[in-house]
Amino acid sequence: MDKIDDHLKDLYEIRSMMEKSAKFLSLSGLSGISAGIIALIGSFFVLQKFREVKETGVTEGLPIFYISLACIVLVLALGSAIYFTTRNAKKKNLPVWTIAAKYLLMSLFVPLAAGGFFSFILWYRGVPELIFSATLLFYGLALLNASRYVMNEIRYLGLIEIILGLIAGISYGLIIWTIGFGVMHIIYGIYMYLKYEK
Repeated sequence: MDKIDDHLKDLYEIRSMMEKSAKFLSLSGLSGISAGIIALIGSFFVLQKFREVKETGVTEGLPIFYISLACIVLVLALGSAIYFTTRNAKKKNLPVWTIAAKYLLMSLFVPLAAGGFFSFILWYRGVPELIFSATLLFYGLALLNASRYVMNEIRYLGLIEIILGLIAGISYGLIIWTIGFGVMHIIYGIYMYLKYEK
């Protein structure tokens, strides 16, 4: 009986080691918090632009403004994610660039790239109000796709983003987008930080 218990314990340890090597464990909760704050700031600028256009009626240069702002928000969010994840990996004495990290990036890239191109199509076709919905939906799908390479909690964030994306397609696009990319990232980041890093 003792031998069977020892074998089961060994199998459990092997399985645990295999799961850890297949998952990217360095992702920091602080990267979620910072991405959420950056999204909130981006939403503030979009709201200010909405008000300006409503008051003045001037729409000249609007596409360039939105594309530039989206690029700035994306670069800052990715930059903060890289910074906090690298810092977390060093703190835990873990490598950053692992096979799991490569698979994670590949799993995120395809849905995110498709969502970006689809957003440009929506703008081109004259339905920019659906871009809020599309970005949430594709981001949620990207998180679900990548969830096998990180902690399981990201799957729930992905499902929430998809639900919010569907709601944003009906009404209140900017508000729902702000909740999805801003508030939900901050809540998720705090939860992950307290659970895995504190």
